[in-house]
Amino acid sequence: MSYLIAIVGPTAVGKSKLAIHLVQTLDGEIVSADSRQVYRYMDIGTAKPSLKERALVPHHLIDVVDPDEDFSLALYQEMAYRAVKEIQQRGRLALLVGGSGLYVRAVIRGLQIPQVPPDAELRRSLEEKAATEGYMALYEELKELDPDAAKNIDPRNIRRLIRAIEVCRLSGVPFSQLQGSEPTPFRSLVLGLTTARDDLYRRIDSRVDRMMEQGLVEEVKALLERGYSLDLPSMSGLGYKQIGQYLRGEVKLPEAVQQIKYETHRFARHQYAWFRPRDEGIHWFDIRNGIEESVGSLVQGFVEKGNEIR
Repeated sequence: MSYLIAIVGPTAVGKSKLAIHLVQTLDGEIVSADSRQVYRYMDIGTAKPSLKERALVPHHLIDVVDPDEDFSLALYQEMAYRAVKEIQQRGRLALLVGGSGLYVRAVIRGLQIPQVPPDAELRRSLEEKAATEGYMALYEELKELDPDAAKNIDPRNIRRLIRAIEVCRLSGVPFSQLQGSEPTPFRSLVLGLTTARDDLYRRIDSRVDRMMEQGLVEEVKALLERGYSLDLPSMSGLGYKQIGQYLRGEVKLPEAVQQIKYETHRFARHQYAWFRPRDEGIHWFDIRNGIEESVGSLVQGFVEKGNEIR
């Protein structure tokens, strides 16, 4: 049986920093579990590891599709399984790192993704509905079709809403009932990073300020110049949507920046719904307490003793 270490927690809490430390200590490689970092040309707004960090430590599932290409949970799961297997075949430790709860769960829990092929016409109609009536119109439709699925999907995640509605309509079965799980070929240890809410918000705000200094506005302009529409699902992510509104003259830049911070605060709260601190399968560490040594000891013991923690 092989081993997989997962590092989860809200955005800006320091997951990547800890992962790089562990990889260097334990001879491992990182598999990203971030639904936005899969897109090329979207570096600053997705807080991708820097080129220096990627040269220092092997990273996987970053820059795998263009912003206008479809990317699904099923495809991510398939690619992640392959990456983890290849890392383990090299005799190295795989670390799954990211804040996309569904992506993490798909890998460590072995989610069985609904085998319902996409319907292009239905998707177009739902996208038009979201564009004309707002994302809450889709969310309300999903609540009618599958209340349990609606509870676990961020209303602003239009792509996930469309997929859930699509599965419900085409299969006649609630989306939530089609997502069972199956045994995975590895033992998992899940580490959760957390901090006080006000500290997390400060970290988020500082990150957004750095993104602006690094050139987020220019990055969005470059994407538009490449022909990528602001209506693409990939461009609906935090930062890109708000800067897009600024570039269209709908808001002033300070207002757009403040909106990014506010929406990221809200997103972090939603992430905690996926990674609940009372989840017995997660070992939580408060980043304010200096955690590298204690985390390192837990991981080392897990690998040496083969303890399975679910």
